[in-house]
Amino acid sequence: MLVITSLYASILALLVIFLAYKVVNFRQTKSVGLGDNGDKDGLRAIRVHANAVEYIPMMVILMGIYEVNGGSSLLLHIIGSVAVISRILHATGLSKSAGTTFGRFVGTVLTWLTTLVLAGLNIYHFISQL
Repeated sequence: MLVITSLYASILALLVIFLAYKVVNFRQTKSVGLGDNGDKDGLRAIRVHANAVEYIPMMVILMGIYEVNGGSSLLLHIIGSVAVISRILHATGLSKSAGTTFGRFVGTVLTWLTTLVLAGLNIYHFISQL
């Protein structure tokens, strides 16, 4: 069972829905049917949501594989917590500015680190089974 992964996948899904709401709200407020209509704030809202959708599924899949293969529950909670924090930091940072921000930078680094750690753990597990 994917008990731990389901917790973090659900939290991250709520974040994606919140970010999608911000895009929908922008489009309704500005009467934009598709795209951003050249609005920089709209473009940023769309990219914040898209970025989350680009990274979260990969992290959740790797978490699920790690959990199914009997990975450490404590380590999975740490990784899941870091994944949630990283995605919130990134969304907050990018929402504030299209340039470099603390949240965007740290969120990106932690997202990549989380993904790399999970990939490494899963590769290690595979090799150890040979």
